[in-house]
Amino acid sequence: MAAAAVKGSVRSVLRVSPGWCCGSCGARSTASFTAARVRQTFLQFFQERHGHQVVPSAPVRPRGDPSLHFVNAGMNQFKPIFLGTADPRSELTRYRRVVNSQKCVRAGGKHNDLEDVGRDVYHHTFFEMLGNWSFGDYFKEEACSMAWELLTQIYEIPKDRLYVTYFGGDAKLGLNADEECKEIWLSLGIPHHHVLPFQLKDNFWEMGDSGPCGPCTEIHYDHVGGGRNVAALVNQGSPDVVEIWNLVFMQFNREADGSLRQLPQHHVDTGMGLERLLTVLQSKRSNYDTDLFIPLLDAIHKGCGKPRYQGVVGEADAGGVDMAYRVVADHVRALSVCIADGVYPGMSGAELVLRQILRRAVRFCSEVLQAPPGFLASLVPVVVEILGDAYPDLKREMDRVMSVISENENAFLSSLLRGSRIITRTLQQMDQSKIFPVEVAWGLYRNLGFPLDLIGLMLEEKGVQLDVAALDQLAQEDAERKAPKRQEANSGMQLDVHSLAKLQQDGVPVTDDSPVYAYELGPDGKYVFSPCQATVLALYKDGSLQKEVGGGQSCGVLLDRTCFYAGKGGQASDQGYMVHLEQQDVLFPVASVQVSGGYVIHDVIASESLKAGDQVQLFVDEAQRLACMVNHTATHLLNFALRQVLGDGVEQRGSQVTAEQLRFDVSTKTPVKTEQLQEIEDVIQEIIKRNELVYTAEVPIQMTTGVQGLRKLDDVYPDLARLVSVGTPVERVLAPESQAAMCASVELCCGTHLQRTGAIKDLTIISERQLVKGISHIIAVTGEQARQAREAGQALAKEVDSLSVRVKQGGATLVGAQRLSREVGLLIDTVENTAMPQGLKRELHATLKALQRVANSAIRKQETKLAAEKVPDLLAKHSNQPVIIDTIPVESPSILMKVVNQLSDKVPGASVMLLSPQASGQVFCACQVPKSSLTVFSAADWALAVCTLMGGKSGGSEVVARGSGSTSDLQLVLNAALEYAKNKL
Repeated sequence: MAAAAVKGSVRSVLRVSPGWCCGSCGARSTASFTAARVRQTFLQFFQERHGHQVVPSAPVRPRGDPSLHFVNAGMNQFKPIFLGTADPRSELTRYRRVVNSQKCVRAGGKHNDLEDVGRDVYHHTFFEMLGNWSFGDYFKEEACSMAWELLTQIYEIPKDRLYVTYFGGDAKLGLNADEECKEIWLSLGIPHHHVLPFQLKDNFWEMGDSGPCGPCTEIHYDHVGGGRNVAALVNQGSPDVVEIWNLVFMQFNREADGSLRQLPQHHVDTGMGLERLLTVLQSKRSNYDTDLFIPLLDAIHKGCGKPRYQGVVGEADAGGVDMAYRVVADHVRALSVCIADGVYPGMSGAELVLRQILRRAVRFCSEVLQAPPGFLASLVPVVVEILGDAYPDLKREMDRVMSVISENENAFLSSLLRGSRIITRTLQQMDQSKIFPVEVAWGLYRNLGFPLDLIGLMLEEKGVQLDVAALDQLAQEDAERKAPKRQEANSGMQLDVHSLAKLQQDGVPVTDDSPVYAYELGPDGKYVFSPCQATVLALYKDGSLQKEVGGGQSCGVLLDRTCFYAGKGGQASDQGYMVHLEQQDVLFPVASVQVSGGYVIHDVIASESLKAGDQVQLFVDEAQRLACMVNHTATHLLNFALRQVLGDGVEQRGSQVTAEQLRFDVSTKTPVKTEQLQEIEDVIQEIIKRNELVYTAEVPIQMTTGVQGLRKLDDVYPDLARLVSVGTPVERVLAPESQAAMCASVELCCGTHLQRTGAIKDLTIISERQLVKGISHIIAVTGEQARQAREAGQALAKEVDSLSVRVKQGGATLVGAQRLSREVGLLIDTVENTAMPQGLKRELHATLKALQRVANSAIRKQETKLAAEKVPDLLAKHSNQPVIIDTIPVESPSILMKVVNQLSDKVPGASVMLLSPQASGQVFCACQVPKSSLTVFSAADWALAVCTLMGGKSGGSEVVARGSGSTSDLQLVLNAALEYAKNKL
């Protein structure tokens, strides 16, 4: 009965629009199924036949999701819908049926395919995910039938080659098998032996440790066919039977305690890799044999002159040439897409992962394919030709992409040569060992920027292993040292999906936050923030909505209206307090404010009991709010000034506004010069001086799409968005064909702003540096803090001038020269750590570096003089001896080394080692070996043997070396040093 009902229902779905056919579809042939056509057919099928809205791909940099390096699945941009946190005024909340092709990158983080790319014919860093979604609309029945219809009727994939899996249940979690899904597939005519149950690992999808999740059903394809039964090969890693589509049914929420609760709304999230689908439709066994890659592989062949790509793997791939083809083709796609989306190679997070991808590609280009410098960037136009129509950003940003790749390629090539030499020399010194020294590998990573997986790959090619566990330990320790101290996340203030759904089901209106913007500039030039009266609608504590909370407890307070700004748009949230209207002498401090799904939650410590229905009055911390307003408006002026000075190519990449300072990240074609920093400040100072009016208005988002010069982020804006315009009325900005926004600061922004620019008073940039090449990280301060920064800079400039006079006069003794050098070093640190105008900081830094060189030169001169005084006695004592070993009193290892150098110059054929015992018990050691003896004798080995005997360390080259240790028997050490030399010579 159940099966029959399902079967009838599915047939009714398939009867929708019986005359429909995709405009780009014809009879199935492998030649006609190009990548572009397959992608377009997918989108048209769901749009035209099943009423889905086509949504553009999100950029690969996740929007407001620090848990991810990159967008790694089509569902990432829809997480606010699944979690219920989407702004109720935005288009997101109106999505019901959606389809798209999403750019995805899986490298770094939980999903990391980087090390596998090239080894086989199907792993990628960048790929395209075709997906369709239902948000509280259709569910399992329709999702399965749509997928089956598309695959078998539109793409005409033979049904007997398809196998489907479903969730087989989990007794420990109390979850039954998804029999509903099984019956749907059977009703579509799929044989029983092609419908297979699997466990949690394969057929239950989870977003993370907590959050929406549910059973999934996967469609697998048998590449061989021929009527055989390959049920036993499904989910077994066989290259012959591969998964092509995953349909996830989000019906549960994984709670923080690990339990599962039914979601208030059920959703469908499907994903099908375009690259893998193409192998099916184009009758290929490798993703690299499809038209997404063939033009790239041809271009690589023409550019490097190696034999054509053959598609072989493993031992059959002589010299790893085909692996190099795959690595370069894959990586240049990932690099092109990421850089076009604003992710540049850098030193942390996604930027570090992209740097590793680039350097891996450069190494294969240079060492395996032996391609000329600049080759990697030359492949970008081919990527644009293949993907540019689907993702127009690639066309627009092609020149920038090529420039970034070229600069980074050039920077790494010299390091690659040096690193390869280090690896070769280390291997020669390892004798029979097959374990590469972990400290050398770590040095290559830390000092030359070699990705760890690349080091492992280079060693693997030579039959040598890395101590991966020891290397992982070093990497973990390094990451912990670098990790910024994170403030404790106030997870209790994040409304969970169940509470959000309960509020919506109970008809609780979203918070009216219009009082946030209800402030005035009084005739005395002071801002007036009127208190706001509100009603407590609910309290949030321990992950649930409550009617009452007792005194002394921390909780979230949901009100019907608020004048507190919730932290969003880069601006810090308001702070302040609320009072009970019936008990005015009791304050409820508000530590922070957040918004989820339109509901504003105030993080409050309840001094007394608080309950739903209570009337409260709200008071923002006016000083903190005003400081944020000053800095936020100043941020807009900075954005405008950057465009004026550096040109239209600059793009905002992030910002943060607090009461103390503003931070602004911007993409730039070249580093910002010192004189440009001054020009930027001058533009801002002029606008401050003019005391321009700041106009704000809520406007329909559609009205802003054609505004030339409007600054906005890649973000989801509400239908009514706030437009902030400095000096130009909003009406002029929105007028047809208006150019007003080209010569004024005009942005979409939900933050709080000044009404006139004069209140900023002053602004100075105290830091500008490129943490990532092409992205400037700017920090600025305003008002009184700007004045203090300027004063601090001037005071340090006077100190530098004074020190400069003394350094140029020079120290008459070694002690005096060393003291001056230390003073210079201390002043360098002080300048580096003092907030002052960045232009002045750069000037002082350059002056101090020059002074440091002068001071160090004076030290070397004094040391050389002292060393020369020691040489005559040693010459008299050891003249014409082939090996000179002795002890002398000196103050530092550098003086000892200079004595050795001068003595060796006087006795060219002698091998010299000098020791210098110190009052502390330490013994300095320095030695030099003549070049004529290098075939049998090494200074580095000599120093190592002697210093090891003293329980110390050493370092150096074959010619000169030095080290230190400690010993109670100095004569024993001298004898050992002599014996070592005699044995070698």
